Amino acid sequence: MDLRNTLNHLSPSERCETRRQRIEQELGIDLSPLSIDPAKLGRAEEQNCENMFGYVPIPVGYAGPLPVTFDSGETADIHLPLATTEAALVASVNRGCKALRLSGGVKTESVYHGVTRSLALRMKNKELRMKDEQEIRIREKEWKKIGEATSNHLKLLKYDIDTKDDCIFLTIYADTDDAMGMNMVTIAAEAIGKWLAQNIGRCVTPSVVEEQRTAWEFVTVAANVDSDKKPSKRTHDRGRGYEVTATAIIPTDVIRSILKTTPEDLLEIAHTKLELGSEIAGAIGRNCHAANIIAALYLATGQDPAHVVEGSLADTTVRGVSPLPGGEGQGEGSIVISTRLPALLVGIRGGGTTLPAQSQALRLLLPPTPYSLPPRQRLAESIGAAVLAGELSLLAALSSHHLAQSHKILARSQ
Repeated sequence: MDLRNTLNHLSPSERCETRRQRIEQELGIDLSPLSIDPAKLGRAEEQNCENMFGYVPIPVGYAGPLPVTFDSGETADIHLPLATTEAALVASVNRGCKALRLSGGVKTESVYHGVTRSLALRMKNKELRMKDEQEIRIREKEWKKIGEATSNHLKLLKYDIDTKDDCIFLTIYADTDDAMGMNMVTIAAEAIGKWLAQNIGRCVTPSVVEEQRTAWEFVTVAANVDSDKKPSKRTHDRGRGYEVTATAIIPTDVIRSILKTTPEDLLEIAHTKLELGSEIAGAIGRNCHAANIIAALYLATGQDPAHVVEGSLADTTVRGVSPLPGGEGQGEGSIVISTRLPALLVGIRGGGTTLPAQSQALRLLLPPTPYSLPPRQRLAESIGAAVLAGELSLLAALSSHHLAQSHKILARSQ
């Protein structure tokens, strides 16, 4: 059924409505619950979704406020819009926020590794591989200039070179300004790959016959070394996008009164679940449910939800705090909980952030208050803090055996 090129004379909302009616007629199905409110459409039909015929509302719940001290030393009470259909998730995160609020809040730190894209070239003359790899390094300024010329908002930060069989893989890391930037870095990588295939090996070793030296084939702009939207040990270990660490100290009175458990039980469940269970499974990322919170915030604020895959590579650790010297009982019973998220890929411009509802949810999470910390970095660190709230609350529910009970109480389990 051709739903693309015959409706250009209609408005975006009329095109969506016409497509929906045609699908209903041809398939004999009622799709009216997917019908669109034009006021909430924005430019989705033109910029975000091809053949658009409707939208699926996702419930959004509130959790917070959550006090955060950002990497810059600036503080804020953040408010979390969580888009989810999973019962008890918002309540759990909200409980974690309360526990963290009564414990003095969350401290976040972050490193920006850049958005990565790996391109692959095939060598027809393996004997010249080392010379060609060296030439790529020597001519770095030239091919970087080619890549950066594709956008006014892109800056190449660094690169990796890997070789396997007859292929060489070049992974570029880029700063993409306020955008998450995968499209931006892909376009740059495409230009670089074409330039390398045409230029590497043609300016050296003149004694070698030209036919032998013209030995590069540009294979693909997406060669999987960057592990875009896929889990990998390299991403877990080296980071991608923003690497965020969120940490908090939870005193024993908060553990008992708000989390309804004990420091000893929290430590035991953390060791058993996060360390032993994860080791048996061979998990890349030892956490409770980091993907739950990341997905909810990504959906609400217009991020690319497929990047939840990289977000799920988080590591959560819990340790006890020893009593302070010279002060009987000081710090005793407290725990330190920390979550490292090696790969948060977020943006505040472009993509789904331009849609009306997502734009407002993003504004709720990132109010227009002046900060020295760039808003994209503040978004990444806010997500890290929210994940910590979710991790803390779920660990407590598991240690007190309240997880199943909480779902029953909320009437989501029949």
